[in-house]
Amino acid sequence: MFRKVKKRHSSSSSQSSEISTKSKSVDSSLGGLSRSSTVASLDTDSTKSSGNGPSETWAEFRVRYLGSIEKLQFHMSKTLQEPLDLISYIDAAQQDGTLPFVPGDEDLVLGVSKYGVKVASLDQCAVLHRHPLYLIVRMLCYDDGLGGGKNLLALKTTDGGQQTCSIWVYQCCSSEQAQSICKVLSSSFHCALTADKSFTQS
Repeated sequence: MFRKVKKRHSSSSSQSSEISTKSKSVDSSLGGLSRSSTVASLDTDSTKSSGNGPSETWAEFRVRYLGSIEKLQFHMSKTLQEPLDLISYIDAAQQDGTLPFVPGDEDLVLGVSKYGVKVASLDQCAVLHRHPLYLIVRMLCYDDGLGGGKNLLALKTTDGGQQTCSIWVYQCCSSEQAQSICKVLSSSFHCALTADKSFTQS
């Protein structure tokens, strides 16, 4: 189904979330393309995140929606722990037609707040997706490998019972924009975790 990728060990703490940016060579197989991408990865223990707090949007970004793979079973969720595993799975989905290579023409607004991520139409009249902070497992960005300077933003979420996971993919206009989204979301997790610790200690 998807290519073998050498896994890199990464330690994670259930009490914190972190964002890391590393230069990695990713074998794409998209028409023989080999891409060198900068992967910004946010990994967090969603069970420790809290959505409490002000609902104001901290930042908004203009993106395009590529597609989603929804309700993958728990064993598949465990398989997609590492960034390169997730990238390889998305690549394979594009090759077999589950996900397109190019998004639609409609620009959307992706907003990040302490409640999570909201994707809406440009006029904010229609909300397409809501990703609550406590259900977000990982967010990462990487070059799409098509040579146009675009980056893909992959968001992995789980359900309330953590029995399934879904992958949502958006296209960003640049690597800088994609990494900015990851950084703002990392700050959201940090603030939520800090607030949660303060509440439990009081």
